[in-house]
Amino acid sequence: MATSMFLRTAKWQFKLSLAKLLFGSKSTAPHFALVGAGSSRQLCQRIVESGHQRVLVVTDKPLRDLGIADRASEALVKAGLDLHWYDGVQPDPTFTQVREGARILREQACTAILAVGGGSSMDAAKIIAATRDSSDEPESWAGLDKAPATAAPLYAVPTTAGTGSEATMGAVITHEGDRSKVVISGAALLPVAVALDPDLMLGLPPAITAATGLDALTHGVEAYIGLWDRGTRSETGRMCVKGVFEWLPRVMADPQDAEARLGMSIAAYYGGVAINQVNVGSVHAIAHQLGAYYHLPHGVANAMVLPHVLRVYGDAATPRLNELAPLMSAASAGAAIDAMEALRESVGLPASSDAIQSADHASIVARAIEEGDGYFSPRLLTESDVQGVLTAISG
Repeated sequence: MATSMFLRTAKWQFKLSLAKLLFGSKSTAPHFALVGAGSSRQLCQRIVESGHQRVLVVTDKPLRDLGIADRASEALVKAGLDLHWYDGVQPDPTFTQVREGARILREQACTAILAVGGGSSMDAAKIIAATRDSSDEPESWAGLDKAPATAAPLYAVPTTAGTGSEATMGAVITHEGDRSKVVISGAALLPVAVALDPDLMLGLPPAITAATGLDALTHGVEAYIGLWDRGTRSETGRMCVKGVFEWLPRVMADPQDAEARLGMSIAAYYGGVAINQVNVGSVHAIAHQLGAYYHLPHGVANAMVLPHVLRVYGDAATPRLNELAPLMSAASAGAAIDAMEALRESVGLPASSDAIQSADHASIVARAIEEGDGYFSPRLLTESDVQGVLTAISG
């Protein structure tokens, strides 16, 4: 039986009050980023100077085959460090992949991890790092701040500009059995340092550039319009939104534009900083299910869902969207949503997907509601709200 809206709202308000009590309004995360061409070499030098001799590199096979992961870590090789590799990360990483990486971490006695790749590689690397000091099953860490208090030092080199995982203390891992996605968070999962190196992104295909760019936009918007006003979420959320609208069209026009690549990297990083303070919202709650069920790229799913959820929020989100509108050359909340749709269309991302099956709607709705009730969105979504979004984006 579905929980009544009264009880859902009461629990939601209690969670928000508890979060404000426990974490307050100030951000305490110690972010550190090296920025610019060649910054990945600087990051490697930082690892060397920290005294590490055996490092596990976590990435995916395509990046290894393309030589990008080796370029990102070559300074470690030149410094004489002993590198061990786990390149089995796939989109929507699973607990099986985490365990395989953890096995290598233990067997090779690595003292630090370098994550090279998109959000999947960084998320997997975070949970692999957390296994160093705990024998618990990683599945038991699901939830807010339940990851182990200590982990192997993690360094990150994002090769896409979108996920923001390099700036967050959270990770999303998939259960193979029921295809559910689990959010795990904890202070020890935040990377020690990251490198925003545009040189490693110049060959990024347009489709991935577009999808990750809209993922970043979703982070900035959801962080900005949420109910929890904490830390720098407003400033960094605005910087993310402004950066995406400024730099994404430019990098789509010229994939070799290093300045635009750097601009998008910084925008995505700001988006990560923003959601690290206040989390995401109901757009992600729905998009996560589309990734779990159909392996839709996360940025594509976010881009499809975003305008529909913003319209469902209605007056609850209007004042904050009005504030963001000028950053999108829009005059109102409604025009801002239209501008997001126009941006999605201009970069070639779809408005719907034939993969989404009506037979799955009921279970997707239930899971999206359950996840969404843990976020501090402008308002809770009803089952009919989520159903309406799914109907709108089903091909």
